[in-house]
Amino acid sequence: MEPVTLEDVAVDFTLEEWTMLNLWQKQLYKEVMQDTLRNLCYIGNKQEHQNIENEYENLWKKLSSQLLEKLCEYTEGHQCAEIFTWAPECAGNQKSCPGVPPYESHVYEEVVIGHLSLNVPPHSHPGHKPYDVQECGKELYKHKESGSTSNPSTPFQKQRRVHAEEKPETSHCKEDSRCLIFSHNDDRTSSGEQHYECKQCGKVFTSASSFRRHEEYHSREKAYVCKQCGKAFPFPSSLQIHERIHTGEKPYTCKQCGKTFARSSSLLTHERIHTGEKPYVCKQCGKAFTDRSSLRFHEMMHSGEKPYKCTKCGKAFASSGAFRKHERTHTGEQLFVCLQCEKVFSCESAFRTHKIIHSGECVCKQCGKAFTSHSSVKYHELMHSGEKPYVCKQCGKTFRSPKQVQIHKRTHTGEKPYVCKECGKAFTFLGSLQYHELIHTGEKPYLCKQCGKAFRSSRQVQIHERTHTGEKPYVCKQCGKAFFSLYHLRRHEVIHSGTNPYVCKQCGKAFSWFSTFHSHKQTHTGEKPYLCKQCGKAFCSRISWRRHEKAHTTVKPYACVQCGKAFRSPSYLKIHERIHTGEKPFICSQCGKPFRSFRYVKSHERSHTGEKPFVCTECGKAFSYYSSFHRHRRTHQTVTLNTELEKTS
Repeated sequence: MEPVTLEDVAVDFTLEEWTMLNLWQKQLYKEVMQDTLRNLCYIGNKQEHQNIENEYENLWKKLSSQLLEKLCEYTEGHQCAEIFTWAPECAGNQKSCPGVPPYESHVYEEVVIGHLSLNVPPHSHPGHKPYDVQECGKELYKHKESGSTSNPSTPFQKQRRVHAEEKPETSHCKEDSRCLIFSHNDDRTSSGEQHYECKQCGKVFTSASSFRRHEEYHSREKAYVCKQCGKAFPFPSSLQIHERIHTGEKPYTCKQCGKTFARSSSLLTHERIHTGEKPYVCKQCGKAFTDRSSLRFHEMMHSGEKPYKCTKCGKAFASSGAFRKHERTHTGEQLFVCLQCEKVFSCESAFRTHKIIHSGECVCKQCGKAFTSHSSVKYHELMHSGEKPYVCKQCGKTFRSPKQVQIHKRTHTGEKPYVCKECGKAFTFLGSLQYHELIHTGEKPYLCKQCGKAFRSSRQVQIHERTHTGEKPYVCKQCGKAFFSLYHLRRHEVIHSGTNPYVCKQCGKAFSWFSTFHSHKQTHTGEKPYLCKQCGKAFCSRISWRRHEKAHTTVKPYACVQCGKAFRSPSYLKIHERIHTGEKPFICSQCGKPFRSFRYVKSHERSHTGEKPFVCTECGKAFSYYSSFHRHRRTHQTVTLNTELEKTS
């Protein structure tokens, strides 16, 4: 492998380009080039002196004599005098440049980053004039040994003499002096990373240059204004990136999946999904992330930090986005109204994204469904084609996106990084934890506009509203039956497949659905975590508990149009209506007998299989049907009652 040369890594600006740079841009350039040249000198002094010297000499010769003459025309007070920044005399002071070997300190005293990497006398401090600026030509730099001038085309010759035998004049750096090559105030010190916090917005930086640029963002006049929405920016580059929101321009394309992005940084983060690279690692639990912001948000889970606090209700949030969203619940702010569908938005970016749906740019050709991005359309089209290009290496299960694969892997590892602080229950996904926390608070912020029923998530409201509209977008390909939600369709499809992937380790019984399997396990443990507050009765499953609670209420809002009989749920009403219509959509796979409900089919099939899941705990007798089991239990209660009566008499 060939050694890296200075020409490979050096970045030059013309004089005109240099004058156009901002102060923070010049400072950033200096810092980057200082680090680069320092590292290159370190390699060169130990490995390839000649290569670096030759490349540096060739690079220097590219600076035309015409440009040198221009540089000499500028006086010390001119705007371009800032191009030249001199390093203080620290070569002989090992303590002033910690971690630098003595021979390398001599190299550093020669190297200063200005417009180009210039070699200057070590006694030159800021404000000291090392040469007469009125001189013109190539003889600009004086050797401290003889006072004679030398051509700047061979700056490494002097360095090599230093290593060989000569010891240059040095004096110790003062306490307040700053070495640009190895500063006392370097961002990364031996004690660890130094942090820079913005006093205006609280944002934290680990790089001094990034911090200075951010500070300028607050202080600098926002002269660059967006013509479409009026938002102002301090830099033209920031405005250019912002305008892509309006134009929809996404110039950065992923070579692997074709997804496009408005920012190069977003593309870089996205590409890590394909490569699997996760450079940001949590020091507490070792979990890795593709971007720094995700790591910071994750670290707040360990620390419990929620820096964004609502002044009205005191509720705290970990992210500014969640905080702003919450604030709108108090203000009721609704600024942006879609003229086509009258949907209201409180966030301008969400409103702009929504408008793309009506534009017809991102529409599925098969079903006509509209989306906000081309990538969403591509992902949706995979549902029609059935294509699942991403495969789990452990079990071979396929998925439509790499994100789904990453989430699925947790089922193999058993990883549950999200823990509830109140009850200690752990979750695989952050969304599951957030939803679970609402159980403790009792908060149900999402209301149905038609009946006023409250829900914990917007998704639940959306599915519930379909009971009013009758919309059933999810259709079974085998029997044509339609469902309100994808979850119910998936549950239904298991009937056709005949698979029972969930097997009880204690009794070997298999189940089609995890919820049924989970409820069954509790029959072995005797656990009944769901307790009725009114009568104290306990239940194994949430569904049974909810169904029982409705028995205490007299409200039955769902009435049959034909006979007037009322029901507590729309599902009960639907089963009842089949009595009038005579519809029996559920058919026994063995004898072909039809039934009005799926529950009746399952009960009937036990007559073929001989299965008896209902076991009496007192005598051990088993039953195929719950009604028979319930009737049998009463015989024990009658015997017990008769025994007690005999004792009392």
